Amino acid sequence: MNPLLYTDGYKVDHRRQYPDKTTLVYSNWTPRKSRIEGIEEVVFFGLQYFIKRYILDEFTNNFFKQPKEVVVKRYARRINNYLGPNSVGTKHIEDLHDLGYIPMVFKALPEGVTVPIRVPMFTMYNTLPEFFWLTNYFETLVSTTVWMPCNSATIARQYRKVLDHYAAETSSTPEFVDWQGHDFSMRGMAGLEAALMSASGHLLSFTGSDTIPAIDFLEEYYNADSDKELVGGSVAATEHSVMSMGTNNAEQETFKRLITEVYPGGIVSVVSDTWDLWKVLTEYLPNLKEEVLARDGKLVIRPDSGDPVKIICGNDEGTSKAERKGVVELLWDIFGGTTNAKGYKELDSHIGAIYGDSITINRATQICQNLMNKGFASTNVVLGVGSFTYQYNTRDTFGFAMKATYGEVDGEGRNIYKDPITDDGTKKSAKGLIKITKEDGQYCLHDQVSWEEERGGELKEVFRDGKLLVDEQLADVRKRVRDGLKESVS
Repeated sequence: MNPLLYTDGYKVDHRRQYPDKTTLVYSNWTPRKSRIEGIEEVVFFGLQYFIKRYILDEFTNNFFKQPKEVVVKRYARRINNYLGPNSVGTKHIEDLHDLGYIPMVFKALPEGVTVPIRVPMFTMYNTLPEFFWLTNYFETLVSTTVWMPCNSATIARQYRKVLDHYAAETSSTPEFVDWQGHDFSMRGMAGLEAALMSASGHLLSFTGSDTIPAIDFLEEYYNADSDKELVGGSVAATEHSVMSMGTNNAEQETFKRLITEVYPGGIVSVVSDTWDLWKVLTEYLPNLKEEVLARDGKLVIRPDSGDPVKIICGNDEGTSKAERKGVVELLWDIFGGTTNAKGYKELDSHIGAIYGDSITINRATQICQNLMNKGFASTNVVLGVGSFTYQYNTRDTFGFAMKATYGEVDGEGRNIYKDPITDDGTKKSAKGLIKITKEDGQYCLHDQVSWEEERGGELKEVFRDGKLLVDEQLADVRKRVRDGLKESVS
């Protein structure tokens, strides 16, 4: 498909709607509002993917390298069928094809940094006067591509913040948090691209993921190398079909076969609520205690239904003793463990737990706090973070928008802005050219600056006239996320 058709329908004729002699449109991408309590900063991530995938690959292969007459004919057919009689024309499309590259500048903060609400993450503007129409023509494609990786990277960072906090308080292995938030979201995302963008955002804060193609995504677009660094990983794990096929009457035998024959060593996660989780924990596992402890590896018990807080930590109103204790305490009763120097119990290294259904930041916090209240380290359990967390958000979660704030008409600069009288202030934009500075470790917006001032500050050119100028490494992006967490804690 011609990538110039990756846009909202109303965009195609804005070129003629701008004032005569318009020569420049300058816009920015900004998170304007947080709808998640406790989050007032957003991780910047995804622009490099957008530039490589769309501005470079898509336009090179599906526009510039295609015969001009074919591209123009297809464009005209689509617009004419779509709008009916119109005067959009194709001369501007022909001119762009003749040029052979996208005449734009993108200036951005480093990917992985945390940006306060209402501070722009990047700006973009045209470099040739006749292509002023391109800047905001890209708004739709920018928006549909960049908001999700920013969202998911931000939410993953919040999980990391919670899990780091409790690990520091209760655990002897705080580094285990790298694996404690595990991405299970792929099947619930809105298509493969959404799954990849979201899962890659998750992998900025964690290394656990079941979204295998996210590793390829990060190698392709963020220069990762899974031969030399841990991009993402997981462990062997069962599903309900496996356990069901073994039949209810032979569930204990299925457990035994898995841990002694199929996986005599290493980590294996076994879903344990196909029928009766409490029977597994009070009957089957005690019967298999010797086999579990004899393995060179860890058996991870995975409940998968019910209230995760009550299942993991215990339910005071439960109808049985097992329910009242919860998974972690029941595993301690069977296998024991050690009490660390901080005074919290850590399960024997041969046994563990994971819960991967309907986890939220609030539930993760409750699980860690309740385990702490019971005297257990938070790292006794891994939490599977799924599409309930990552898909249950929109562009409006952090109010992302790309808006024009400056233009030039007949050689004269114009500071432009929007400030709807009927709005609560969310949609009030910056005005004019933009400069971002870093003060006391935090990014700050300065608008209505001169071109000379705009060339300074923290926004750096990452793309100009068909060439990528900055090619970020995953390791550097991850480091910025982690460094930002340390700064927020201190």
